Amino acid sequence: MNHQASSIDTRGKHRILAELKRLEQEIGFLENELKNLENLEPASAACEELLGFVKTIPDPLLPETNGPLHPSWDRWFEGPQDSKGCRCWIL
Repeated sequence: MNHQASSIDTRGKHRILAELKRLEQEIGFLENELKNLENLEPASAACEELLGFVKTIPDPLLPETNGPLHPSWDRWFEGPQDSKGCRCWIL
């Protein structure tokens, strides 16, 4: 009977030691992650760099124009010239 009690106690100690080792490994991993994060430059600097890069390169999916392709279409987007002549409810 005494042999069985010591056997159970040994397994319990082993489980506790295994869990402790796992937690120590996780602590080491998290400490390493913190060191890496401290060495990174602030995100705002990276965003500014990306924004500067994006602004200098035109979007290949958008055509470059120096004004309206059809000047007669401007009237559809400018709105009414005088509010008295406009009878629409939206504007």
